[in-house]
Amino acid sequence: MVLVVFSCSQATDRLDLIEKRKLAEEIFKNGSHLPQGSPKSMTRIEEAIAADTTYAEALRELSVAYLKRGMPHKWLPQFNKAVRHDPKTWVPWRGYLYLYFYRDYKKAIADFNASDTLTKHIDYPQGHSVDFWRGIAYLGLKDYDNSITYWDKHIKKETEDTGEDWVELEAFLYRGIAHYESGNNQKAMKDFNKAIQYFKQTADAKYYKAKILLVQNKKEAAQKMINEAMIDFNSGFHNNYHYVELLHQIYLSDIEELKSEIMR
Repeated sequence: MVLVVFSCSQATDRLDLIEKRKLAEEIFKNGSHLPQGSPKSMTRIEEAIAADTTYAEALRELSVAYLKRGMPHKWLPQFNKAVRHDPKTWVPWRGYLYLYFYRDYKKAIADFNASDTLTKHIDYPQGHSVDFWRGIAYLGLKDYDNSITYWDKHIKKETEDTGEDWVELEAFLYRGIAHYESGNNQKAMKDFNKAIQYFKQTADAKYYKAKILLVQNKKEAAQKMINEAMIDFNSGFHNNYHYVELLHQIYLSDIEELKSEIMR
């Protein structure tokens, strides 16, 4: 008799959880048209979480407004709730957020490494592999050897999967910068040339290529390259992100300064 009652209780609990999740998802979906971070949107998300406190998608979405408003003391505890209920999805995403919004390279790398043990596949938070993000994180730490190792790994896989012409501009650019910062101008030039070959308009790659050409005392070529970099920059073809300043982001003043140096 006790066993039957216990089994019925478990079945009821499971049914309750399914119904709670269904209700939470419905509430969450009905608020998807609302502006992200707006009071109405956040109220709707809180209603979804009240229906199912384990609904990781809603828990994560509630944290976004705090993240984008620069309130880490409110963002992280909320995001960690999402991680607790769905670590496979949100651990690598937390790493990306540590990296881009807070420049906490060590915590970012720890999360990317943890994602390797949570899943049997390579995770792609924000559309890029964790190897891509580790390449940036190690570059931020000025650990150029590890940065290059992960860029090599990322570029190799993407090339094998879809072809070299599908590799992201940032992959060639940042690997080139890692080579440049470590003093290997020959390999750096190869990567900047790859970026220019596949993307044509890229102020960043042309800026760094001009720097190398200047060191090689090829002033005429350097001047041509920096002029192209300025055109690309003014046309909007430069590495930037509307929320935060990117690692090694260049500005028009950088291009103008290098141009003046070349023309001396």
